[in-house]
Amino acid sequence: MNSHGKAQIIKQTEDFIQQRFAGDGSGHDWWHIHRVRNLALELAKREQADAFIVEMAALLHDLDDWKLNPDSNQVEKWLRKLSVAENEANHILDITRNVSFKGAGVPTPMSTIEGKVVQDADRLDAIGAIGIARTFAFGGSRDRLIYHPDATPEMHQSFESYQQNQSHTINHFYEKLLLLKDRMQTRAGYEMALHRHTVMENFLDEFFNEWDGKN
Repeated sequence: MNSHGKAQIIKQTEDFIQQRFAGDGSGHDWWHIHRVRNLALELAKREQADAFIVEMAALLHDLDDWKLNPDSNQVEKWLRKLSVAENEANHILDITRNVSFKGAGVPTPMSTIEGKVVQDADRLDAIGAIGIARTFAFGGSRDRLIYHPDATPEMHQSFESYQQNQSHTINHFYEKLLLLKDRMQTRAGYEMALHRHTVMENFLDEFFNEWDGKN
């Protein structure tokens, strides 16, 4: 497929995803996907990854997310509808099926540079100031407490355990978000994660100082 044909596929996918996620209030809205797409394309330049695969996987990465659409197969249906070449569709599907974090003790390696780029971009948007905002948006959308001092973090050793977790939102920082810096798979992604990680550490320090009445 020529570049014009791929540009049309990307535009159709962007329009579809923008409409599909426009009203989301869990932190997985269109603007999250927009940011991930832009981050992924920037990382793709630095890593010399296939821009078409990266952009399509970034746009579609939440369509089948288990947190939002359990047992969904929408990505494959969409790629088939657009007649994306089988090898490219399989590559995009491999990324979208494996991009998500599945627990502190569950490895989620990506087999291609395109997968690593998209996964790093998605995880970058989960940390830092925007990550903090998204975390509380998601917790509120699931009726979770902000914090409970008697409920300590759990380092989940299986995807099933992580899926069933209903703990308060502050625990999510320790069970996932603070782990992401060291799970970045590209050099550029890691460098960007350093500052965002520090932002979260500073926020948590301030949170607990205020909780304890020290500030």
